[in-house]
Amino acid sequence: MISGAVRDELIARYSEPHRRYHTMVHIEDCLAQVAASTDMDEDQRALMDAAIWFHDAIYDATRNDNEAASAQLAADRLGAEGAPQSFIDEVVRLILLTAGHSVQAGDVLGARLVSIDLSILGAEPDRYDAYAAAICEEYAHVPEPLYRAGRAAILSRFLESEALFADPVWAGRYETQARANLTREIAALTA
Repeated sequence: MISGAVRDELIARYSEPHRRYHTMVHIEDCLAQVAASTDMDEDQRALMDAAIWFHDAIYDATRNDNEAASAQLAADRLGAEGAPQSFIDEVVRLILLTAGHSVQAGDVLGARLVSIDLSILGAEPDRYDAYAAAICEEYAHVPEPLYRAGRAAILSRFLESEALFADPVWAGRYETQARANLTREIAALTA
């Protein structure tokens, strides 16, 4: 569904010099998780792949509308490629879910997408620490005391949630390690 020209544009976007975590490495990791999901049909996989390719296409840590801008880019590019409107609408909906990472009960694709997007939280400690350092670099424009307080507050809200991962398979796979990682990072940020 994504042409070579659009894919090249997206790769260029994910290669922008201000990105440290929201790069092609993140996209490739997410795409690999979709590829490994044997419980999705071809249509679901196509939707997920498109949503993943576009979900962080617009990323600037000084903006608060990255997901909306990425969704608009997806709608524009997929529309120009001749994708059916129903496909475009679902991709846009999925991308917008990544803004808050919460989904309605029964939203299987939404739960899978936000869980895949957050799966880094449940990575082994060294990989998680590299992610946390990369996020800090993306927010280098924020004074350190403000960054530390803001990041700790965001991570604390995640920890307060009943489940970090909306998809039960991802919850079983990553929840325990993610909670340990978040607790450790919060302690470091507030020390």
